[in-house]
Amino acid sequence: MHILLFDDPAIRPHLLPFTFTRPVAALRCGILTLAEKWQRHLAAPTVGYLTQPYLQAKFPVCADGFVTGPALVINGAVCPDEVLVKQVQALKPGQGLYCDELLVAAHLADATHIAELVQDGLTEEIQVAEPVTVISRPWHLFLRNGVEIRRDFALLTKGRTSQPVNDVHTIVYGAENIFIESGVKIRAAILNAEDGPIYLGKNSQVHEGAIIKGPLALCEGSHINAGAKMRGDNTVGPFSKVGGEVGNSILLGYANKGHDGYLGNSVIGEWCNLGADTNTSNLKNNYAPVKIWSHVEKRFVDTGQTFCGLMMGDHSKCGINTMFNTGTVVGVGANIFGAGFPRTFIPSFSWGGAAGFETFKLPKVNEVAERVMARRNLPYDAVEQKIMKVVFEATADDRIWEKVKG
Repeated sequence: MHILLFDDPAIRPHLLPFTFTRPVAALRCGILTLAEKWQRHLAAPTVGYLTQPYLQAKFPVCADGFVTGPALVINGAVCPDEVLVKQVQALKPGQGLYCDELLVAAHLADATHIAELVQDGLTEEIQVAEPVTVISRPWHLFLRNGVEIRRDFALLTKGRTSQPVNDVHTIVYGAENIFIESGVKIRAAILNAEDGPIYLGKNSQVHEGAIIKGPLALCEGSHINAGAKMRGDNTVGPFSKVGGEVGNSILLGYANKGHDGYLGNSVIGEWCNLGADTNTSNLKNNYAPVKIWSHVEKRFVDTGQTFCGLMMGDHSKCGINTMFNTGTVVGVGANIFGAGFPRTFIPSFSWGGAAGFETFKLPKVNEVAERVMARRNLPYDAVEQKIMKVVFEATADDRIWEKVKG
C-alpha cells in the first residue's frame, strides 16, 4: 500500500518560509522529519508526497510519478504516536480519521485520481482516540522539539545496542540515555543525559570541550565544535556544524553555525550560514509575547510565546557580528550583513542589513548555491534551480523596494 503525506492547504502557508522549499512532512522536529517518523512507524519502504507542483520533482508522489491502487493518505503536519499509528493502520477503505475538523488520515481504495479532494472518496468519518500533535506554525517546531527527540530516540534505539564512549577524557552523566551510532568520534566532552536523551548519529563528531545537555539530536555527519554549549532541546540536522551557545533550536540540515554567538528558540533552514559572533535575541526586554511575520497574513502575528528567536529560510546567510532581534523572520536566499539590528522581517532574496536592502539577483543566488552545495558533493541541478526561481517570483511583492524603484 502506498503511504502518501499531503500538504494541508490550511496549514502549509502558515509554515512559510520553510515550506517554500519543501513539503510540510519534510520538516524536521526531533531527530527525524515528519515523513521519516511515519515511514518508520508504518514500516514502509518509502513514502510519497502530495505537495505543490513545483516541489513535486524533488519530492515525488512515487518513483514513477503516479499512483494506482490503495493508499493511506496522511496529513503531513501531524506527528505520529503509537495510539495514532494503530488507528491509522486500522482504517478501512473509505474511512477518514479526523481530529475535530482536521483530516488526519484516510484510506483510499484506489488512489488513481489522488489529485481530487480526498474527502470526496470518504464514506465514513472517525474521530481520533486522543488529540494529535499538529505542526501548524513555525514556532511549533522548537516548542515540540524536546518531546519529539524523546519519542524518536525510543523509536530509533528500541532493541539496539549503542556504541561505547571510547574517549577516557569524556565525562558522561545518564549513560543509559545516550545512544551512539557507528563512526561517531568524541573528544574530551561533557555529555549530560540526566534530563533527556542524547542521540549521536552516524559519523557525527563532538569536539574538544563541548558541553552537551539532553535532549539533543546530532544527526548523521554533523559536528558540534570545540567549546560549544548545547543547552537542551536541540536538533542539529544532517551534515551541519554548530558552535557557540545553542538552546531549544533546530538546524534542519546542511547548515553552519560554526562559531561563537547565541542561538535560542530558533529554526534554521538548510544551506544557511551564520557568521562568527552572530547573536539572536529570543526574549523581549518587557517580557511581552513575541510577534513574528506571517507570510500568509502579511502582518506580524502574536505567537503567544515569551521566547522566540530566529526563523531563517533555506539558502540564507548572514555576516559576522550580525544581530537579530526577537522574533525575526528571514526568507529564502537572503544575505544579511552590516552593523545594527536589521528589520524583523527580511524578505526572500534580500541583500543588505540595517542600512537598507536591495534585491539579491537570482543569477548571483544560483552562483552561491552551486558553490555551497558542491562543498557537500551535491549538485545544484535544474530541479533545485526551478524551485528557487518559483520562490523568487512568488516573493516579489515582499521586496517593497522593487516597487519604489519601479
